Amino acid sequence: MALKSNAPDGDIQTAWTRHKFHNLKLVNPANRRKFKIIIVGSGLAGSSAAASLGEMGYNVDCFCVQDSPRRAHSIAAQGGINSSKNYPNDGDSVYRLFYDTVKGGDYRSRERNVYRLAEVSANIIDQCVAQGVPFAREYSGYLANRSFGGAQVSRTFYAKGQTGQQLLLGAYSALSRQIKAGTVTMHTRSEMLDLVKVDGTARGIITRDLKTGKVSRHAGDAVLLCTGGYGNVFYLSTNAMNSNATAAWRCHKKGAFFANPCYTQIHPTCIPVSGDHQSKLTLMSESLRNDGRVWVPKKKGDNRKAREIPENERFYYLEEKYPAFGNLVPRDVASRNAKNAYDDGLGVNGKEQVYLDFADAIKREGEDAIRAKYGNLFDMYQRITGESPYEMPMRIYPAVHYTMGGLWVDYNLQSTIPGLFVLGEANFSDHGANRLGASALMQGLADGYFVAPYTVSGYLGSTTLDKVTTDHPAFQEAEKDVDDKNTKLLSVNGKKSVDDFHRKLGKLMWNHCGMARNEEGLKKLITELAALREDFWKNVAVVGAKEDLNVTLEKAGRVADFIELGELMARDALNRKESCGGHFREESVDTGEFAGEAMRNDEDFAYVSAWEFQGVGNDQTLHKEELEFEHCKPTKRSYK
Repeated sequence: MALKSNAPDGDIQTAWTRHKFHNLKLVNPANRRKFKIIIVGSGLAGSSAAASLGEMGYNVDCFCVQDSPRRAHSIAAQGGINSSKNYPNDGDSVYRLFYDTVKGGDYRSRERNVYRLAEVSANIIDQCVAQGVPFAREYSGYLANRSFGGAQVSRTFYAKGQTGQQLLLGAYSALSRQIKAGTVTMHTRSEMLDLVKVDGTARGIITRDLKTGKVSRHAGDAVLLCTGGYGNVFYLSTNAMNSNATAAWRCHKKGAFFANPCYTQIHPTCIPVSGDHQSKLTLMSESLRNDGRVWVPKKKGDNRKAREIPENERFYYLEEKYPAFGNLVPRDVASRNAKNAYDDGLGVNGKEQVYLDFADAIKREGEDAIRAKYGNLFDMYQRITGESPYEMPMRIYPAVHYTMGGLWVDYNLQSTIPGLFVLGEANFSDHGANRLGASALMQGLADGYFVAPYTVSGYLGSTTLDKVTTDHPAFQEAEKDVDDKNTKLLSVNGKKSVDDFHRKLGKLMWNHCGMARNEEGLKKLITELAALREDFWKNVAVVGAKEDLNVTLEKAGRVADFIELGELMARDALNRKESCGGHFREESVDTGEFAGEAMRNDEDFAYVSAWEFQGVGNDQTLHKEELEFEHCKPTKRSYK
């Protein structure tokens, strides 16, 4: 199957405007009420899409696993949201944001999608301000900006350390208005367990009510998947524990290609693992690297307290290695260097941790100023660790945070299944092999507010769809598949808990497909994951009943999907014999001027890997979308 991006030709600066006019048909306002759109997920991408399409007059059914859209994981985002407004007048522009994003992704993203993202980013800020999002402001009243990794300008708008929460509340207010108006019907505590296809087109979903266990059918004219990423395949991550890949993976098994699954982001500033009892990790915002300085002791085995180590015995490794960007290098670079420091025996107290020190900033600006910027983050850190960042450095270490891979989509955000659109982190489209900080919120809201309303309308306006009800045989078949899988899980009657399998999966993935990968380890991982999958279906213990609240059954279905997804991630990582962004192959390391840095292979791997499902345990079919670079010519990605 040839993958077509459907991106418009011609001047990139007018491409999106021309595409909307020439290629996307409109739906008359009086006809929009005739269409039903299903949206799965209520984070920033899902809530904004549901609110926008409801406002346009479409009938929208929105589903989420939480008890309220306000509890979607977007709420956990801390540091900010990028935009090309250039309020500080420091040289930013749409083109610079576009270039920084392509370069930050190590030249593994589709140029025209990224330019559109940069183009609409300014509209996002206007939209959110109009909704009442309380962005930080200067004394003058102007909106404030701060810096994030991979950029030499200040383009990040923020609401203290609670930006995701405030943006989500803004989107939720718009969504609530449409719920009140009757254009959006909200289905909380409902999990999508299968996609329904009729004549090859997405026409509905099968869901399970997480409170009652009831399985239901829902028909529509288009399905929008806004379910986030798959970082919890590693078990320990900064994601909420109920974040999962089941909806996306079930769509993949129905024919949606999965793109670049090996591209996972390791965030450099997280609270380190403290023991086997943990079920998740805690993010410390990248914004902290504006004022915090990253360092480790220069001497191996130096177990003195941080304040007892003099300045000349500290290794500020990011500042020394990357003087142009310092502590604000991109996340993949910062994370690899933290790992290198630990591997060289320089970890704080011999453990997987480095210091993030605010002493200089407090001395320069005063404690009150730092408290105004980061107070809630400092309080969170102190509650968890018992240590005050005002008095001693934070101890941090990289952890899984985000996934750049996802379902393949074209320029219209449509997957390889007609009628199935994928928004936000659930798709692969904008970030290449590494996402820049503060760009996730930007993408989610761009897709929901300013892209999907046009492209979904274009699909509905140009496609003849027969009327389909939930009595159609395709719905009966999909519901039976869901019921059969749940029955199978309950009938195993094994002795090992679901969490036991999830922990084993996470350790395998982290050890062999985490910050560093190599051929030997990935081949071993593929073998061990196949054995883990077999063991799961023989020995997992799932108690309770289908027709009731059953958290164990929920988790079992998700972990079964995670194991299968882990196998694909390993195969994709093995296939990509280069280092790029968050995908670091130990066999592909620069030995020249940029010794130790990731080394791409543009001649052989400048493409999107899009995998087609061929059955559980079988090798998937690789399809390639060749990437073209007209404006951002691939060069050595240097931040020195």
